[in-house]
Amino acid sequence: MKFVLASHNKGKLAEMQAVLADLGIEVVMPADLGIYVDVEETGETFAENAALKANAIMEASGLPAIADDSGLCVDALDGAPGIFSARWAGEHGNDAANNQKLLAELADVADEDRTAHFHSSVVLVRGQEVLRGDGDVQGVIGHELRGSNGFGYDPLFWPAQTPGRTMAELSPGEKNHLSHRYHALKDLASRL
Repeated sequence: MKFVLASHNKGKLAEMQAVLADLGIEVVMPADLGIYVDVEETGETFAENAALKANAIMEASGLPAIADDSGLCVDALDGAPGIFSARWAGEHGNDAANNQKLLAELADVADEDRTAHFHSSVVLVRGQEVLRGDGDVQGVIGHELRGSNGFGYDPLFWPAQTPGRTMAELSPGEKNHLSHRYHALKDLASRL
């Protein structure tokens, strides 16, 4: 079975392929099918944004579409950047600027108050059927960027399960088995 990923993010594609391949599901990007649709994320929640993206790509491709909307929620910032994670510093997908803004916002926050979690909502749309999975990973925000794997806020996020290493210091396999997207995909897979 083939799903079209409602994203141009190759990092998300790799993570989804790694989890869904065991179910016999091939995940492709819209560009692989000659589809170039940019969906405005006007939802107020991760799930609403994921559904907007999945519906748009299903309509454009005629194939089942899967979308993820995810982000970092920092307790000391009342859940920010949340659904605005990818564009928090103003430019969509500017990881360096987003990470620098996060460090600046937390500059005077004590270590014990730097708790955060990544959240992911994954939505699959197949015709009239809509399935959703959600997942989280708890951790803390570090004081400096560490690691070269992953993307987004991974170099600043220290998962609770891997003390001493940021998400960006984990191998792709390690990350795939503890990330918020992994948990959301497993939740979704249990509904397939």
